[in-house]
Amino acid sequence: MSLHFFSLAQLEILCKQLYETTETGVRLQAEKALVEFTNSPDCLSKCQLLLERGSSSYSQLLAATCLSKLVSRTNNPLPLEQRIDIRNYVLNYLATRPKLAEFVTQALIQLYSRITKLGWFDCQKDDYVFRNVIADVTRFLQVQTVEHCIIGVTILSQLTNEINQADTSHPLTKHRKIASSFRDSSLFDIFTLSCNLLKQVCASGKNLNLNDESQHGLLMQLLKLSHNCLNYDFIGTSTDESSDDLCTVQIPTSWRSAFLDSSTLQLFFDLYHSIPPSLSPLVLSCLVQIASVRRSLFNNAERAKFLSHLVDGVKRILENPQSLSDPNNYHEFCRLLARLKSNYQLGELVKVENYPEVIRLIANFTVTSLQHWEFAPNSVHYLLSLWQRLAASVPYVKATEPHLLETYTPEVTKAYITSRLESVCIILRDGLEDPLDDAGLVQQQLDQLSTIGRCEYEKTCALLVQLFDQSAQTYQELLQSTNSSTIDITVQEGRLTWLVYIIGAVIGGRVSFASTDEQDAMDGELVCRVLQLMNLTDSRLAQAGNERLELAMLSFFEQFRKIYIGDQVQKSSKISGDSREQPSPTCRFGLKVILPYPFLVTWSVLLLTW
Repeated sequence: MSLHFFSLAQLEILCKQLYETTETGVRLQAEKALVEFTNSPDCLSKCQLLLERGSSSYSQLLAATCLSKLVSRTNNPLPLEQRIDIRNYVLNYLATRPKLAEFVTQALIQLYSRITKLGWFDCQKDDYVFRNVIADVTRFLQVQTVEHCIIGVTILSQLTNEINQADTSHPLTKHRKIASSFRDSSLFDIFTLSCNLLKQVCASGKNLNLNDESQHGLLMQLLKLSHNCLNYDFIGTSTDESSDDLCTVQIPTSWRSAFLDSSTLQLFFDLYHSIPPSLSPLVLSCLVQIASVRRSLFNNAERAKFLSHLVDGVKRILENPQSLSDPNNYHEFCRLLARLKSNYQLGELVKVENYPEVIRLIANFTVTSLQHWEFAPNSVHYLLSLWQRLAASVPYVKATEPHLLETYTPEVTKAYITSRLESVCIILRDGLEDPLDDAGLVQQQLDQLSTIGRCEYEKTCALLVQLFDQSAQTYQELLQSTNSSTIDITVQEGRLTWLVYIIGAVIGGRVSFASTDEQDAMDGELVCRVLQLMNLTDSRLAQAGNERLELAMLSFFEQFRKIYIGDQVQKSSKISGDSREQPSPTCRFGLKVILPYPFLVTWSVLLLTW
């Protein structure tokens, strides 16, 4: 029996079978029947009946879903008049039923967004009938109930998101034409509306009860709307999220007024301090986008003023860090800090009035974060990225104001190194996941540390020498003792694994700075220690080995080869000079080195003089 003869009651039974049954066979039969229903001639009228008379929210959901499929199909599309009628019907339906089930409201808003996007260039009597989106939602925003306001704001937010996303069932060129037209005709007005509504929220802060679910929901939707506007793909590049720390937001020139007005930036900083931690990550996400606005939007004076307000806001957050105990807030704030350097030059930052205090606060925040490595490990990348870019900029900064990095980069380097060593015992004791097992994460952090550690390299080298000698001496004593526990040996092997990785990284960081003979000699001191350790570990391979430590050795040799042995080495340094000119290595824990790799044979004479 063809489904278009099915009664409303029978359709509702199919809805229950689709959404409520736990029996796979029954659900598959319902899906098959409803696909036939979607393709039936009277689907449109039956969907309206389901919306009007359906006894359950699932009936309304089915109707909204089927209508979305109808308006999206590319073969045999619905006539323009029918699509206009559906659009108007959906708006009226939402306006007269503000308390539908959330998933039904979302499905209907999705239907409205899809009709609007696909009909963006459709005309009726020289009028682009689907473009009056702000007028469509004004009726919701003017009503005094919070529920209506939420629907209106959600419509704009979902529409912005819908138009920003390419649809695989339609040509990419059509998507870009629609997205560009929407950007030029409507997006700024929508963003301005969202900011004005947020300002009203701030102004009525005393009357706003965020413990009330509906008021909380309204503020969340406003923040999502603002973020969707700022996160729009303005130039059609579809930036890969994996490179978001390098992203520049290509705000159109027509938006300049919003960012020259400091009240826009101040609005989001004020919101951060006045709303609960459950919502403030969205505020910080907006601030990340605002901080990434393209440099060319401003002239030099305007950019300096904008940066000054941005740094002041960051300083205020650092001075009142209570909300950063929330992992989501913490993560977004780390992203915000990283954008300070990815979008601005060190020479610009040092000219900000509060720079000395801000760089001190950022350094303290970074050190504390590194010491509590288990809190939000995925966020550390952004902090190291910030310091890596700051350190790499030191040779090029021309400003007369002090950058103070010679004071703070050693603190960051020390915090990273010591926290990794301290983590070894904690991971073994508590059975936590070992970061050393994530080769990609380790390599990423080491690449960043390689630049940070070469800034004030004397301090980095002295710290590594001290820590390595302590761990190596303890390790050797444990191996020679008959009463040593396996746990104690494993802890020292873990510490030495991190140290070998880090030594390889800082040697590899030599390419980031103009190196001196003294720094090459420091490299020699570090290399000597790793080679001594290698001799010790090789001597006990027959009894036991440590895979992580061996991998660290391979990483170290790869870095050493690139810097001092590879074909591209431009400079003959003392590290490979006549051994008679070399001081004897100071790291001696009773081992004579036997080099097993052919390309290192000359080192037995040139570096390791015993």
